[in-house]
Amino acid sequence: MSEEDAPASTERGKTVHGEAANAGHRILAPDDAEVEAYLERALKAPAPDRSRDDRPAGSNDMPPATVAVLDFGSQFAQLIARRVRELDIFSELLPHDTPYEELERRGARAIILSGGWNSVYDTDAPRPDPAIWSGRIPVLGICYGAQLMARELGGDVMAADHREYGPATVTITSEDGLFVGLEREQPVWMSHGDSITRLPDGFRSTARTESTPYAGLAAPDRNLYGIQFHPEVVHTPRGRDVLRNFVVDIAGIPQTWTPANFIDTTVAGIRERVDAHARQTGSDGLVICALSGGVDSAVAAALVHRAVGDRLTCIYVDHGLMRKKESELLRVTFERDLGMNLVMVDARERFLARLAGVEDPEQKRRIIGDEFIRVFEEEAAKIKGESGRIDFLTQGTLYPDVIESATSETKAAQKIKTHHNVGGLPADLRFQLIEPLRYLFKDEVRRVGVGLGLPEAMVQRQPFPGPGLAIRILGEVTAERLDTLREADWIVIDEIKAAGLYRSLWQSFAILTPVRSVGVMGDGRTYANVVAIRAVTSEDGMTADWAKLPYDVLGKISARIVNEVPGVNRVVYDISSKPPATIEWE
Repeated sequence: MSEEDAPASTERGKTVHGEAANAGHRILAPDDAEVEAYLERALKAPAPDRSRDDRPAGSNDMPPATVAVLDFGSQFAQLIARRVRELDIFSELLPHDTPYEELERRGARAIILSGGWNSVYDTDAPRPDPAIWSGRIPVLGICYGAQLMARELGGDVMAADHREYGPATVTITSEDGLFVGLEREQPVWMSHGDSITRLPDGFRSTARTESTPYAGLAAPDRNLYGIQFHPEVVHTPRGRDVLRNFVVDIAGIPQTWTPANFIDTTVAGIRERVDAHARQTGSDGLVICALSGGVDSAVAAALVHRAVGDRLTCIYVDHGLMRKKESELLRVTFERDLGMNLVMVDARERFLARLAGVEDPEQKRRIIGDEFIRVFEEEAAKIKGESGRIDFLTQGTLYPDVIESATSETKAAQKIKTHHNVGGLPADLRFQLIEPLRYLFKDEVRRVGVGLGLPEAMVQRQPFPGPGLAIRILGEVTAERLDTLREADWIVIDEIKAAGLYRSLWQSFAILTPVRSVGVMGDGRTYANVVAIRAVTSEDGMTADWAKLPYDVLGKISARIVNEVPGVNRVVYDISSKPPATIEWE
């Protein structure tokens, strides 16, 4: 095995619960499912069909110059694509065996081979189309990708006597375009059990470690480069420079993937698509969008509104499970400030009635999803133009959603999580989809939101689960327990913002536990609720570490909750990381 991505269980294609991967059980899914999560969860509907040509536009309506990241199963594969995007260059994560002709058709100007948990000498080891070695498009192999390059082109790879997992020091041994501007000694992150033992003809060694003679290899005249370490992780401090040297200097790709360009081309594309449909069908080109209060649906709605104006109607189902003041912020932003058509449905009593007596978290999700569908259908049916129909549904689908909802797009990956994502409307309520964010990562969505003028409180909002506070109340959801949690959660966020820590945390929130404990308040004995505090740091929500909040901040949070929230006499702090825990408790 050549890298960190060993399977979570001994069976390939199984979740940690032993089910087939992507079987619909919530395991380690990102803790930021918005409206689409309700829809799929309720109806178990498949992801919608999408054209392979439905891609972001560049100049002259052509796709932007692309870096194709071929996925060989690394848990870091998405991170590679994100790092390239941070250089203002568009990148796509594609299956490892994507045909070379398809790469050219998609505008690939450079190819990066990800790591992977296989060994290249395994009989079933994933391999790319051999045409990528032609030299017409520059190729960078990372870890497994570098070993694959060496073996496929005539070199040797063997199990290493000394495996390297974790921090290491690489010595750059040869002047090479990949390492321009870097000092000779570089701290890097290694994660491999195999090593290249002989280079292919025409290659030279460009870097080494004490136990790895070929930590870097290159054949510049053939546009082929390889590195044994991982430049995409933060533990390789100059990794970003290595990637920049490859995609900007070696491949010569222009840095034009910016929020401003994305907004301009996306708005123009949406407007053209809706107008064309209206002309062809004689319809009004009406669009609806289900707002959840989260970042994704908010940015998607703002983009579509800029394109079609009053033909967009946003529907917000207030299920009563939001944080304090979030529904009010949404109304002010979309109705007053942006002038959108906004339908706010007060369905709080309906949701509470259906959740009465329910304690199982998965049952809560199913109920919330099903009731959301019912309310959404009712409101959508009231929105009719002269043609008597709605033509488009806007969804805040993100790029990780698209990747994870189609197993064919991650053939080599060892699945350790299921996906929460897209689709889910009933067959008789099908619209054409507008998914303006489907090629963006979360950090890019926030940048676009800023470019659209959305308020910081909405754009920089921490991830919030689709079922809302219902899964942060352990046990039955009641109006009284919701009020208790809402007030405690407000204090958590208030103090974390006051300490200047909000933006540095991935998520921070309160959980109302089913535990009661004895306490003393004033001169009397109490037997009241225990509230838990959760705060984590993360880059993408797939892994997370508990945040080392200052003791004085924790002290203020605890004191305020106990003093200001009736029925709470004890506060505890969760110091579990993900894995083995998840970010949410349910």
